Amino acid sequence: MAGIHITDIESAINWWREQRPSPDGISLCAEVQKLAEVYALMVYYRESECDEASMPPAAREAWLAWYGTTPDTPCIAICSTSQGDDLCKGCGRTFDEVQLWPEMSPAEKRATWRRITLENTAWRFNRYAERAREGVSKPPDAAPADQGATRDAGRDSGQDAA
Repeated sequence: MAGIHITDIESAINWWREQRPSPDGISLCAEVQKLAEVYALMVYYRESECDEASMPPAAREAWLAWYGTTPDTPCIAICSTSQGDDLCKGCGRTFDEVQLWPEMSPAEKRATWRRITLENTAWRFNRYAERAREGVSKPPDAAPADQGATRDAGRDSGQDAA
């Protein structure tokens, strides 16, 4: 079984803190308590991953609830593995990861997400980042700061300002 990275545990804790904020600033909801126990042990033992299979059931359920809010696949519909590449230029997954994705456990999927995010070479992170932001509208481009540059460009093309 795959390991769950400490950053995913921390993200799940923060998500649960937003879902069920502390009424008094001190007490924690049950999900945060269970995840915090795992997180504290990982920090104490200087572990970067916890085993998905041996994670306490309540903590695992809380983590899975957070996981359900994350994007399932890094695919941006530009698959170069179908063209013979061992590593997809679009999403950064290996051929095997693309093929076996439906069979992978949540922890295995998150490990793949972590790797491709750290590598930051896939088109989903640069050229086609807007495709990766499914449903997020792109902010309108700002007007050019120097309007004079636009007028000067017209002069360079042989057009005279009247």
